Amino acid sequence: MTASRAGGGYYARAVTRLTAKIRARKAVAVALAAASAIAVASGCAQGDIDVDEANREGAILFNERCSGCHTFDRANSYGSKPEGQLAGGELTNGPNFNVRRVNREDALYAIRNGGFSGAIMPANIVMGEEAEKVAEFLDQYSGEESGGTDVQAGGEQTP
Repeated sequence: MTASRAGGGYYARAVTRLTAKIRARKAVAVALAAASAIAVASGCAQGDIDVDEANREGAILFNERCSGCHTFDRANSYGSKPEGQLAGGELTNGPNFNVRRVNREDALYAIRNGGFSGAIMPANIVMGEEAEKVAEFLDQYSGEESGGTDVQAGGEQTP
């Protein structure tokens, strides 16, 4: 039975037009979601990670697991308190590794034990080979803006 025979010709046509608009909008939403997924899969979402190939995986891991609390331009990570902010920040404002120099052993200690204080950073945020890659990446690139000092576990600086 057609819509006009059922007595609902005008309303049936309006519902049909509305249904067509809804389907078109769903198709656009699906296309946008697919385009976003392709962009993420191709690495566009990672921004500029500026390291040599040997340290790239460590930089990507740092970006994925550490950028919420730490700043490090080489890993496109901006989680520390903003530059110029003198007041205390959030408890989750971790060290800025553009300035803070850390060696491999100290980085591994911090990763395994939740930082040096154990108060905020989750322990074992990366483990095993991934932890080694992040530590190597930090050893290679951290502190480039600091003038070359190395901050040890106890907080003292060495040339």
